[in-house]
Amino acid sequence: MNITSSSVDVHGKAYNRILLVIVVMIGSFTTVLNQTFLATSLPTFMRVFDVSTATVQWLSTGFLLVNGIMIPISAWLADNVPTKRLYLITMLIFFCGTLIAFQAHSFAALLVGRLIQAVGVGVVLPLLQIMMLEIFSANQRGQAMGLAGIVVGLAPAISPTLAGYILDHGSWRILFGMLLPIIAFVLFGALFFMKDVLPGKPSQLDLWSTITSTLGFGSLLYGFSTAGNDGWGDAKVLIALAVGLVFIALFIHRQLTMERPFLDLRVFLNKDFTVGTLLSSFVTLSMVGVEMVLPLYLQDLMGHSPFESGLTMLPGALLIGLMFPVTGRLFDQYGIRNLAITGFAILTLGNLPFIFLSTTTPEILVVFLYAVRMFGISLVLMTTITNAMNAIPVSEFSHGTAANNTFRQIASSMVTAVMISILSNVTKAHLPGHALKSSAPLLYANRAFEATLHGYSATFLFANPLFRCRPLFGPDPQTNPEVI
Repeated sequence: MNITSSSVDVHGKAYNRILLVIVVMIGSFTTVLNQTFLATSLPTFMRVFDVSTATVQWLSTGFLLVNGIMIPISAWLADNVPTKRLYLITMLIFFCGTLIAFQAHSFAALLVGRLIQAVGVGVVLPLLQIMMLEIFSANQRGQAMGLAGIVVGLAPAISPTLAGYILDHGSWRILFGMLLPIIAFVLFGALFFMKDVLPGKPSQLDLWSTITSTLGFGSLLYGFSTAGNDGWGDAKVLIALAVGLVFIALFIHRQLTMERPFLDLRVFLNKDFTVGTLLSSFVTLSMVGVEMVLPLYLQDLMGHSPFESGLTMLPGALLIGLMFPVTGRLFDQYGIRNLAITGFAILTLGNLPFIFLSTTTPEILVVFLYAVRMFGISLVLMTTITNAMNAIPVSEFSHGTAANNTFRQIASSMVTAVMISILSNVTKAHLPGHALKSSAPLLYANRAFEATLHGYSATFLFANPLFRCRPLFGPDPQTNPEVI
């Protein structure tokens, strides 16, 4: 792919495409890294600020809520705000949030910083995808999205290792402080190399759509975020889910009746877009599920430190980062069908052995199995997203990207809650009676350990995509001039 060639922006002025791509990818990589290193850091924040587990979880829950609310809004922003201005504003917001978190001397200040960060992240990542799809032709989009996949796949995977090392050898403030010069560099680069590359479709901001979108997706994400810890029968969870579903229904009805929708959900009327979105969500569920459960298994049952558990997952992380550009090129050359079948088959085969993990499983085997499943993910994650986007007109890219990201965000939150519930409930179901604890404490400890192992096995089973390899797509079509 020739990304060095000069291109023209919406004003007809030439710009250097490779420098624009470098700036955007570095900025996006920084936001994703920040988004994912927190899980390793929560125990540290509990100790430093003397807060409970329920309180510290708001660093994750609050970030997720704001991020999820901003993703649908990103479609309207991309259509109505010039690309360069939008990117600079969102990265500046992210910088301010990071600076507040870095200087925080209270938990409240740290939380405020995280929420401000989430506003920027919720726009930057969808904007990355929209721009990569817009500035490359249809026969280059696979490779372009493969480059974007480096950000999506590599940053979350290396963050446990990086965060674990920093927390073992330095202050938690380094987690935020190391990002500040990188963000400053991106802002400086964007001043010169970022251009207005999205044509836009100016429209008035619909207040009712904004309200229903915010309340609907915010409540739904909050319900899923708290269900894992509080239980699905908790009144707070049920109310949040019910409110979320009601307002999402109102939001959908509003969008389908508007001439110029806030978020055009009619993209789901396209079969190929819908299938691609469902499959990419399916892959995301499997990736997020195991990335959440495996560190817990390595630390709780194998006795690893956060840094050691991160090292176990690092080879798989590096593999997916290397493979995304390759699979993008394969997609451009051969289409989606064979890649999807092969990728899902490898992912399933790589996941199945996790069900049978024990405390005696060789660590090298865990490293190998995790790398195998990440290889399968590299074949299907960004390729299914790209195939979905190729099915809709260029003018709908902003709405298609926002719809795809919102769907995957909700699905990820839901599967996280379900997996936490499975882990907790299966473990409790296999725990021995309390009478054994006093009569035979050693036997009780052994059986409690086995109960925990049963819980992890059941959780890994849920995360495994039992996929029967059959064609989900028809023959790979040639480039459709109607959607370019």
